[in-house]
Amino acid sequence: MSGDPRGYRSYNYLEGEHIPPMELAPEFGRVPPYDGGFTSAVTERAERLLADNITISLHDHPVLFPLNMRDTPAYNRTGRQHTAFAGLAAAGLTAVFDNMMNGTACVTGNAPWQWDDVVTDLGMRQADLAHQSDVVVVRAVQDIVDAHAHGTVGLIFGLEAATPIGNDLEKLDILYGLGIRQIGIAYSDSNALGGGLKEPTDGGLTYLGRRAVQRMNRLGLAIDVSHSSDQTGIQTCAASDRPVLITHAGARALWDIPRLKSDAALKAIADTGGVIGISAAPHTTISAEHPRHSILSVMDHFRYCVDLVGIDHVGFGPDTLYGDHVGLHSTFAALLNPPGSEAFAAPPEHERVPYVDGLENPTENFHNIAALLVQDGFTDEEIAKVLGGNTLRALRDIWV
Repeated sequence: MSGDPRGYRSYNYLEGEHIPPMELAPEFGRVPPYDGGFTSAVTERAERLLADNITISLHDHPVLFPLNMRDTPAYNRTGRQHTAFAGLAAAGLTAVFDNMMNGTACVTGNAPWQWDDVVTDLGMRQADLAHQSDVVVVRAVQDIVDAHAHGTVGLIFGLEAATPIGNDLEKLDILYGLGIRQIGIAYSDSNALGGGLKEPTDGGLTYLGRRAVQRMNRLGLAIDVSHSSDQTGIQTCAASDRPVLITHAGARALWDIPRLKSDAALKAIADTGGVIGISAAPHTTISAEHPRHSILSVMDHFRYCVDLVGIDHVGFGPDTLYGDHVGLHSTFAALLNPPGSEAFAAPPEHERVPYVDGLENPTENFHNIAALLVQDGFTDEEIAKVLGGNTLRALRDIWV
């Protein structure tokens, strides 16, 4: 390892090399801090719980995005997403499922360069991480336990869809060998494994998909069905002999859009022993009680899922990043949401938001979540489960 890891910024080891400059979003202060009206007693207890317990985000993008989101496609093509080291150090997180952007931008079609993109991004990110020691790559449960003991933050690399493997199951083994520990079945569009949530007809899990689930179980790859169709998710749960995850979604019963999940799909996850991560991607986890998207509407989805499947099967996968997330959705709208298949259907104009207040980036998320859980009367044991205990328990059964 070279250099002082404290104060390290991504790709400092390339200083002096010619890298095209790009202005990136700040790690702190992009929007005003959330004002939850928390008392000092609530804040102190919440911070103690964060410090004492393993805290795991089931889904986030803990990287800096371009200040101008229109530059994101070009930025992603460099393979050099910049990890937000300072932001992560202040986040109160033990570990975060880091789903690289090629899990979304490289899911349509079957061009051979998609596989190359995945390999490039995995290599680039891990080359960067190797030059510091405050953020570590997680490959086993013990790595998470050690991160908590040592005060570091663990990144769990994942992909939002298995689409880049095509119909070659051997590529799952290669991904595992390269450090991937969680993978989605499909990202909104269907692929060879199963149906995506945007499809007008829900074709469910394919025969190849069932074989892929078996291979994932044997490898110890955590399976995610967040962007899969309901039937694909339910059939994946039936085919898996290990817990299945919804890393970032919510309850369609509270807001009827395809991006959220039916009660049957949510219950299927719990029946496997899996965990549902409640998302905060802009204009998704809205509720009738809180139609202006904020941490309060996200917590409505959390409480609904707790009532539906029990507190042992719910956590948080905020799906946030460092930058303008609403602007990112607009940039990728033509790719991810063609007319007629609106997975992220926005509320009326007067209810749209520039950001999700209280859950705007990975640094603030779990501080505010913990405080609201304390304020809402949950016990220390319940909060410990939700912050990361449930996910850790599931991973002990998944990662063989």
